[in-house]
Amino acid sequence: MTSYAIIVAAGKGARAKRDKDQVPKQYVKVGGKAVLSWTLESFLTSDHIDHIQVVISASDDDLYQTVLHATQDNCHLANLAKTKLLPPCHGGSTRQLSVFAGLQALKNARPKDEPAEIDHVHIHDGARPFVNNDILQRCEESLIRNRACLVGMPLSDTIKRTNNLEEIEVTLDRTNLWSAQTPQSFQLPFILTAHEKAHAEGISDFTDDAAVAEWAGATVQMVEGSRNNIKITTQEDLTMAEQTLGQFSSALLTDIRVGTGYDVHAFDPGNVCIIGGVAIPHDKKLKGHSDADVGLHAITDAILGAIADGDIGTHFPPSDPQWKGAKSDIFLKDAVRRVNDLGGKISNIDMTIVCEEPKIGPHRPAIREAIADICSISINRVSVKATTSERLGFTGRKEGVAAIATVCIRLPEYD
Repeated sequence: MTSYAIIVAAGKGARAKRDKDQVPKQYVKVGGKAVLSWTLESFLTSDHIDHIQVVISASDDDLYQTVLHATQDNCHLANLAKTKLLPPCHGGSTRQLSVFAGLQALKNARPKDEPAEIDHVHIHDGARPFVNNDILQRCEESLIRNRACLVGMPLSDTIKRTNNLEEIEVTLDRTNLWSAQTPQSFQLPFILTAHEKAHAEGISDFTDDAAVAEWAGATVQMVEGSRNNIKITTQEDLTMAEQTLGQFSSALLTDIRVGTGYDVHAFDPGNVCIIGGVAIPHDKKLKGHSDADVGLHAITDAILGAIADGDIGTHFPPSDPQWKGAKSDIFLKDAVRRVNDLGGKISNIDMTIVCEEPKIGPHRPAIREAIADICSISINRVSVKATTSERLGFTGRKEGVAAIATVCIRLPEYD
């Protein structure tokens, strides 16, 4: 018997988007990883799942690749993915059509010489990252006796039915009422045939697979899920997941790295200096191929040093004309992305600006805020200091500005 999982991740998830999110909810990062990464990890590490079919939108191929890259950065997950993870397929305009696409992909991927009569399939929402191995085990046990089962929880709240004016009409008896979750699990031949029949008859608006099974004549067994096994639907759900997964992720980030960065830029004729992402009025500017932001350059190199990934010149060579005059937040955001792709997080940033002029003190709050915003961390994790060199050296002669940065990063332990 082979157990498959179909992870449905083809939706757009507009209700869960925050202003800063430009991607569907399943690709929003919480706890340093995309929601879909957490969901996928639960199935990869489960000893009840043999193969996984992910269903994505045709417009999300690049986003899904970032999920795969994050998986490859963990040796254990990478090895599991090699044996369990099937190539993704593209979903349809409704959830039912997306599941149908996943089932067809499984049908085509299965070895032709193996009987399918006893195979199982667990169909799960990509934006439901809190599924666990115990739930999957209960589903597997149910499928020994039943063609179909549905994970859910008995309702504990009192249920009211209202009219169109939101006036209460009746209080319902909550006895025997359950809230449905996923996975929804089936004997594979049965649910495949049921979906094919519904597709042939032009029916595409079933909201879950248990409804398809009921329509096809099966009795669906309820299996207890977990109150934590929520689907991320709203911004409030996303905030809760971020808190929960963030704490879980932090507990696993035990590889502490420290990097240092140092940068220098000379003065040139001008009227403003860009330091730490802030334009500071001055009778000179800083000379450089990009906008010459000495502060952001030092922080970028400190991050790259902490993750042993070259330096700013490695990824953005000054010989490349496309970076002429570029804003330095591009470089820093790329370094932060590299940390995120490793499943890590920036713990804190400490930067010192060395110069006689311009005066940094009045602009320090704005610089801290700019760095925190670029790095997507709390301003309480950003320190900015300023000092002079007591009129010694090139900074003492007012020939330019230097910056020194130290960054602490937390990463997962790797094999």
